[in-house]
Amino acid sequence: MAGNDLLVFAERRDGKVKRPSLEALGVARVAADLSGGAVHALAFGPRASDAAAELGAHGADRLLAVEAPHTELYAAEEYAATLAEAARRIDPIAILLPATAMGRDLAARSAARLQTACASDLVEVRIESDGTLRGKRPVYSGKAFANVALRGRPAVATLRPNVFPVPPPRDGVSAEVEHVEPALGPDRLRVRVVRVEAAEQHDLDVAEATIVVSGGRGLKGPENFSLIRELAAALGGAVGASRAVVDAGWVPHSYQVGQTGKVVSPALYVACGISGAVQHLAGMSSSKLIVAINKDPEAPIFKIADYGIVGDLFDVVPALTEAVRRVKAG
Repeated sequence: MAGNDLLVFAERRDGKVKRPSLEALGVARVAADLSGGAVHALAFGPRASDAAAELGAHGADRLLAVEAPHTELYAAEEYAATLAEAARRIDPIAILLPATAMGRDLAARSAARLQTACASDLVEVRIESDGTLRGKRPVYSGKAFANVALRGRPAVATLRPNVFPVPPPRDGVSAEVEHVEPALGPDRLRVRVVRVEAAEQHDLDVAEATIVVSGGRGLKGPENFSLIRELAAALGGAVGASRAVVDAGWVPHSYQVGQTGKVVSPALYVACGISGAVQHLAGMSSSKLIVAINKDPEAPIFKIADYGIVGDLFDVVPALTEAVRRVKAG
């Protein structure tokens, strides 16, 4: 099946395809249309074939569904072996994965199995007529960009979430389903995930949200973090935090935005009481619109902010929250 095809890992959670996978499908669809190839999506878990309509609507021509019961929870060895086996059979130009925690892990493992190159966290990508994958990725905590070129086949790349648009759904298009057996089987796995215990909070994941409101040490204490939650709720966004806040135990690590937390690229990022340490800037500087609220006019966060409000967040944030609510109420 050699040609100009592409393979995309369709990550699912609770039976639903995650948005970053749809973004990767959009990139693959554009490349396939230019080269005359097809787009294959690979999904794991029971009832993975149920995603055929959604994946087809967003660009997939074929869905490779691995529905063995033991693939419901992420099994690194199984997923990597199965993806590599599918790639050997399809012989795609490139394998695209979302730069989520799972996608990054799977990309590296799969590239190693295929003995090919892997580019991570791309914010621009194109595939040239000779099959070379070229892309751009942030380096040095977002202060510069590196241009990369992968000439091996298949090229493996992860795409930063919220950078690429989700393609408009194609009406009445569903991916052709091919049921695929896992490459290893449960008896050959050295490590197996038994269960996942989710935190009680059900906040949006900052890595995937289009709006993120983050709080820092300027909040002075965990009891004041409700100000961040209220503004995030009013905007319909996710709640984030600086490393200092997480280290202090105010909020879980899953909230942390930064080099040692989650890298985000939302349409709107609101930083409240965050000075702008390099570690934090590395995780959010690629946001499309940045609003900073800080009482220190010399805070580094203002250097990258599109809009800055110099003032006490205890006055500004509640007023902003109320203003958003009024606008939404009409």
